[in-house]
Amino acid sequence: MKLVNEDLGNVFINLGLPFPLFLMYAVAFIEIVCGILILANKMVHQAVIPLIGIMIAAILLTKVPSLNTGFMQFAFNARLDIVMLVLLWVLYKWK
Repeated sequence: MKLVNEDLGNVFINLGLPFPLFLMYAVAFIEIVCGILILANKMVHQAVIPLIGIMIAAILLTKVPSLNTGFMQFAFNARLDIVMLVLLWVLYKWK
C-alpha cells in the first residue's frame, strides 16, 4: 500500500517524522525485502528484527495516542499490530 497509495504519504507527513516520503519508501522497501526473506526461509532471524522495530514504531506513533480515549479503544485500534508483533517475536524465538 505504501508504494501504491499516495494518501499514505500524508499520514507520514502528519506524524511529524523527518523526511516522511523517503522514510515511507524506505519502510516499504524493508518490509518487502524482509517479507521475501521470511517466505523463502532465508536469514529469517535477521529479517524479523527490522520488522519488529517497524511494528514497535507503528504502535508508538499511531496507536499510543489513542490511549487518551481509554484502554479499550487503544486495544481495539492496535489489535492487528499487537498480533503481528507477537507473531514476529515467536518467529524470532523459534528460529
